[in-house]
Amino acid sequence: MEEKKVCIVGAGVSGLAACKYLAQKGFHPVLFESDRVVGGVWARTLPSTRLQSSPLDYQYSDFPWPENLTKIFPDHKQVVEYLESYARRFDLLKYVRFGEKVVSLDYVGAGEDEMEAWDMWAGNGEAFGGSRRGTWHVTVRNEEDGSCQVHIMDFVILCVGRYSGLVNIPSFPANKGPEAFNGEVIHVMDYCKMGSSAADHFLKGKRVTVVGFRKFALDVAAECANVNGAEYPCTMIIRGKHWNIPKFVAWGIPLHYFCLNRFSELFFDRPGGGLLLSILATLLSPLVWLFTKFTESYFKKILPIKKYGMVPEHSFFQAMFSCLVCVLPENFYKKVEEGSIVLKHSKSFEFCKNGIIVEGDTSPINTDLMIFATGFKSDQKIKDLFVSPHFQKIVIGSLDFTIPLYRECIHPRIPQFAIIGYSEHASNIYLSEMRARWLAHFIGGGFLLPSINDMEKSVKEWDKYMKRYLGKFFRRSCITSLHLWYNDQLCKDMGCNPKRKKGFLAEWFTSYKPTDYANLEEEQKSML
Repeated sequence: MEEKKVCIVGAGVSGLAACKYLAQKGFHPVLFESDRVVGGVWARTLPSTRLQSSPLDYQYSDFPWPENLTKIFPDHKQVVEYLESYARRFDLLKYVRFGEKVVSLDYVGAGEDEMEAWDMWAGNGEAFGGSRRGTWHVTVRNEEDGSCQVHIMDFVILCVGRYSGLVNIPSFPANKGPEAFNGEVIHVMDYCKMGSSAADHFLKGKRVTVVGFRKFALDVAAECANVNGAEYPCTMIIRGKHWNIPKFVAWGIPLHYFCLNRFSELFFDRPGGGLLLSILATLLSPLVWLFTKFTESYFKKILPIKKYGMVPEHSFFQAMFSCLVCVLPENFYKKVEEGSIVLKHSKSFEFCKNGIIVEGDTSPINTDLMIFATGFKSDQKIKDLFVSPHFQKIVIGSLDFTIPLYRECIHPRIPQFAIIGYSEHASNIYLSEMRARWLAHFIGGGFLLPSINDMEKSVKEWDKYMKRYLGKFFRRSCITSLHLWYNDQLCKDMGCNPKRKKGFLAEWFTSYKPTDYANLEEEQKSML
């Protein structure tokens, strides 16, 4: 039997997991990584960046952190070391082609009209499409010499994540953008590539302005404050306020007791849950309000967010379930109070010769260095990989609709292709591993996908759910609030028991950890 060729794009958290589980299914995947190391965004991030969750939540199910780990929130170097150890433990490095960047994907086989007529994904619901199968022509560029080579693959798994690649820089009117500024303008990713000592030297003695108020922005502002203090304060231009908190604990109670267990998921009318669960969600909905007020009262008490006008317009519930909550750098508001960080609210701003002029001000913020921590064009990054204009148009869908991926992995109308790591959760490594397992089981012939219409119906149900509870703060790629319901669906597809705890109370009122899913493969084998 001809061996099927499967390639993975990206050797970060998701790519390593996909590689491991495919290898366990007997495949020999090719993993293309443009960098020279594994780790993805963790390998190129700010020196001070650390985990925002407990190591017990951020780990692979069968690979615990070292016993000598002492930090509550490991830093990025420790995360990279953990990922490298994982790759060595499961002998994954032999599959990785470092320094090779995938620059285009071209599906050769069925035409657009034929694919539109299919009732089943790839023609028959199987991973490789049976007799109707096509192939992917994957163009890869060698980052050392610039040469390109085309690889023929039967299946492509995209694991490029959301926080790297094509940077997002706001647009400005003519003569109001960086061209009017005498100082230096960079994106936070440029800063991340410098390394710790070079970055400190780069910031030293400069008046820095940072645009943004999420994780990258918070970390780079804190680093600037550590280097320069109040003598050269770092100004943060904040266009949107967020619930940035010191840790996921309120009034002494870990927040996972309120929002990351089975009982808390009963508060929501889940996609495909049925009438009984819908009625129960309606009856329990006041508990969502109670949880929100409970947590907000605590963070308003311990953080000076009222003093500095930093209370968000959205609720903590909406932030939590939109994956918009960040952990603050240590002593962040202390740095604000001492004057080494200045918070400046403004929906818009423009450049001038000596700095930045924010909306409503006439005098500029004198600036030597502007750092944009304004995110990435992750949608565009994925679109640009495809040669086909049709695939470019449909792969990410429209901005007012959830990401059109069945089980957050499979596009119903793009055959022999999957994405892992695009949709977010409070612990992305946890979710990525579950998806990698599910996808490897599918590629290995463990189950067929439902019809294209049924997959698209499922995607629409998730879209309806997200918009119902998040309203105008709807984000297209976060499933934190129903991650157990989602995991249950993956487990059922794989023929595994979704209930992983021992005892009624543990099952319903304690949070699930990656280790709860450590024995899924043994269950699959026992059912064969």
